[in-house]
Amino acid sequence: MEILIRNKVIEAIKELYGQDVDEKQVQVQTTRKEFTGDKTLVVFPFLSFSKKTAELTAEEIGTYLVKTIPVISAFNIVKGFLNLVIDNSYWIAQLNLAANAEKYGFKASDEKSELVMIEYSSPNTNKPLHLGHIRNNLLGFSISEIMKANGNKVVKTNIVNDRGIHICKSMVAWKKMGNGETPESSGKKGDHLVGEYYVKFDQLFKAEVAGLIADGMSEDEAKEKSPIINEAREMLRKWEANDPATRDLWQRMNNWVYKGFDETYKTLGVDFDKIYYESNTYTVGRDEVLRGVKEGIFEQMDDSSVWANLEKDGLDRKILLRSDGTSVYMTQDIGTAKIRYADFPIDHMIYVVGNEQNYHFQVLSLLLDKLGYKWGKDLYHFSYGMVELPQGRMKSREGTVVDADDLVAGMIDVARKVSEELGKLDGYTYEEKEKIYHTVALGALKYFILKVDPKKTMMFNPEESIDFNGNTGPFIQYTYARIQSVLRKAADAGIAIPTHVPEIVLNDKESALIKILSGFPDAVKEAGENHSPALVANFVYELVKEFNQFYHDITIMNEPNEDIRKFRLLLAKTIGQTIKNGFSLLGIEVPERM
Repeated sequence: MEILIRNKVIEAIKELYGQDVDEKQVQVQTTRKEFTGDKTLVVFPFLSFSKKTAELTAEEIGTYLVKTIPVISAFNIVKGFLNLVIDNSYWIAQLNLAANAEKYGFKASDEKSELVMIEYSSPNTNKPLHLGHIRNNLLGFSISEIMKANGNKVVKTNIVNDRGIHICKSMVAWKKMGNGETPESSGKKGDHLVGEYYVKFDQLFKAEVAGLIADGMSEDEAKEKSPIINEAREMLRKWEANDPATRDLWQRMNNWVYKGFDETYKTLGVDFDKIYYESNTYTVGRDEVLRGVKEGIFEQMDDSSVWANLEKDGLDRKILLRSDGTSVYMTQDIGTAKIRYADFPIDHMIYVVGNEQNYHFQVLSLLLDKLGYKWGKDLYHFSYGMVELPQGRMKSREGTVVDADDLVAGMIDVARKVSEELGKLDGYTYEEKEKIYHTVALGALKYFILKVDPKKTMMFNPEESIDFNGNTGPFIQYTYARIQSVLRKAADAGIAIPTHVPEIVLNDKESALIKILSGFPDAVKEAGENHSPALVANFVYELVKEFNQFYHDITIMNEPNEDIRKFRLLLAKTIGQTIKNGFSLLGIEVPERM
């Protein structure tokens, strides 16, 4: 409707005032609740064309719109705002449209659809996934689903940072203190086990540095001379030289981690179409960097390190290869990008990575462009804010992170406790209860994270997220289950819910609900344009909030008029399906009973 109004306003300005107007000047918005109307046109931008007062200009445009758009039945003017009243028949048609589209608001892809590759997760194999990774994975997965719903073809991809000094630290610590410990012998998940040795390495390193400082060294010198850090550096050199023993240990410990990651991904309900590994891509990046040296794009120093001088581009100098020949993250990302564009006909590449890496992706895009890749400047870094806890930021080396597996287990415990206190699942079997606890817990976690504007730093509060009231996942899930309960009662009573309803006179609650419902396609479109799951999350909440008010004030099953009862049942069913579709874009399941 907004598109139709916008086009007709452009037409009206041409016919009434003989002027062409830019689409961006036509501002159409939802009418504020305190005024009569459904859509509001801001008239002020057109006064320079009409040479008349705002009220008279609005009167002329309103008259034109009523004449040319049959479903606009009336209008009123409040200063420079033209409020348009849309006829009852339009809203009934919108309900029928939504009711008969299984994926209302979604666009299907076709042969002309653009291919979007979305990278997310990107874990290091020296530690388990934590709360920060959870936000990354949930954002990446949800953005992928939203882009699909907007008619794009999508490849969900992951780059596993499986080499480098970080994994060597875990390997050194395990060799020193592991005594052959394995996930099987310890009963620990492999990623947890390796992460524990990463923390132990840092503890040993700090102890050595403190001892060297006590012996008279400066802090910087002590960090450089620490025996254990030099063991890790030597292990990295051996790894890059393909030393068999080093490679065998690396493969063994990484396999422990991969298995652990897979379990966590499955629990979170996220997946990937293609996984890349830094150990396979960094050599391609290194070759590209060396090509850049030969072509004069990069500079090799006397110590053999390679640098990119970006000062003329307003940036600084960036190291690409260390003096010992080992690679840095930037080198790997250059190689990974090249391989991906060879593997897929990518139209758009989106990196879902925290805002701490803004500079990194600015440099990556520039370096790829300098290396001659025309798509270099088109790479898009979806930069999101960090997740913080009431006690502050998390630090992996110090073991102060919130482990993803522990967090999910804790959320399930909270869901179990809250449900038992409310008595919502009395009469359910143990298996049914456990499934619902899991669904509610993951719904609470995902919704709490995804409802926040991705660009903002957020504070995570598990107890607040699992409240059954307010703007939470469980509140929305419970509303969906309530709708399904009504539909089951209708089925038990032998009431067939129609696929279309004839035109009836809507009351205020009914029309308000359909008006919100009809905005779902726009919410999906806007979420895709802005890569923002929060727009979908908050749309669903507003829809659910309006439905609960409707459910509280108006009877459905006890309505004596059969046509109105069937209309309300179709409306409830369509609202339920829209909740389910909206939550599917967030990777959240909805329980049929709760």
